[in-house]
Amino acid sequence: MKILVVDDEELLVKGIRFNLQNEGYEVITGSNGLEAVQLAQSQKPDLVLLDVMMPEMDGLTACAKIREFSEVPIILLTAKSDDMDKLIGFDHGIDDYLTKPFNILELKARIRALLRRAKSFSQASTNLLTIGSISLDLDARNAYRSGELADLTAKEFDVIEFLMRNPNRVYSREALLDTIWAYEYRSDIRTVDVHIRRLREKLEENPAEPQYIMTKWGVGYYFRK
Repeated sequence: MKILVVDDEELLVKGIRFNLQNEGYEVITGSNGLEAVQLAQSQKPDLVLLDVMMPEMDGLTACAKIREFSEVPIILLTAKSDDMDKLIGFDHGIDDYLTKPFNILELKARIRALLRRAKSFSQASTNLLTIGSISLDLDARNAYRSGELADLTAKEFDVIEFLMRNPNRVYSREALLDTIWAYEYRSDIRTVDVHIRRLREKLEENPAEPQYIMTKWGVGYYFRK
């Protein structure tokens, strides 16, 4: 996850960057509102921390401009505690705020909460089904392995979608034929094995030692969650 931190207090920025990098985040920094807008547009961060009082352009104006092209979560950092200032911030499109001085643990908690919310919204809006490193865009009928598009046939997509919708449940070859092929290939049960092998080649990091598309010997196949 990439986080943009913009504040004209150099020591504060260094402290936030140090703590967030220790949490595994990639951190980009700026020192004024104009940089905030430019970096938000060019770097496409997953979350923005934005101070209110900054040179070049204040944080509220920067937030409004960012909202013209992005719905990225924004946390406003402010030295003011007046309720009206907070309300103005929400009117400009912020998602949360922290009043200085703040506890770094609270900042981390709020960042995690906003990133979780943003991820859930993204999955809901694009109708994604994700387990581990495998994702299915159910609207576009596209499959992804670790974010990379995998070229699946229509039937391959049907098989992996069915298994992912019913994780950890074992299905026999006959059951998969009945459900997905509707008896179309009932005379050749090996077609299930062929599709499973191709799915492993396209979606597993190591097809010889699959992590997700599993075999229950003597029974059938299942998707491990």
